Amino acid sequence: MKSRNLVLIVIVVFILILGGCGCNGYNSMVKLDEEVKAKWGNVQSDYQRRADLIPNLVNTVKGYANFEQETLTKVIEARAKATSVNINANDLSPEKIAQFQQAQGELSGALSRLLVTVERYPDLKANQNFMDLQKQLEGTENRIKVSRNDFNTAVQGYNTTVRRFPNNIFAGMFGFKQKESFRADPGAEKAPEVKF
Repeated sequence: MKSRNLVLIVIVVFILILGGCGCNGYNSMVKLDEEVKAKWGNVQSDYQRRADLIPNLVNTVKGYANFEQETLTKVIEARAKATSVNINANDLSPEKIAQFQQAQGELSGALSRLLVTVERYPDLKANQNFMDLQKQLEGTENRIKVSRNDFNTAVQGYNTTVRRFPNNIFAGMFGFKQKESFRADPGAEKAPEVKF
């Protein structure tokens, strides 16, 4: 009789410990999942800020009659493509992140070409409105970098928790999957070639 009670007590204690670990693990995964979603929202907000600055930048540049129309068209098209790629924070799959990152990379490239082309127009470079917009764009690019880093840090914390034992058992049961973080753009590992 006593040994049966002892076995029953051990089983109950084991179930309580397992349940406590499960509740604690589940709650921590929910918290980290929400943090990833919040950081993703910040990333999207900063990219949207950049997209909102582009029409003003394009309109300022359009005022210069000799400016290359093809460059402006590429910026406008890249902006349209980048703003059309929307990813739900609940679906941060590697494919979706890559799609988002590619569209934003194309916009970054188009903006870089625009700013290089502007170098040929001293009057435009001296225009106060253009200079203000360029400063805002630089500040926004810095915000984007910080937001991406914060997002990657949140994803790393989430993924570590989801993969850690015994959380990995509960993660599988409750549908918590690893999330994808931002990666360096292809070719970023190569230093640009500078010629004088």
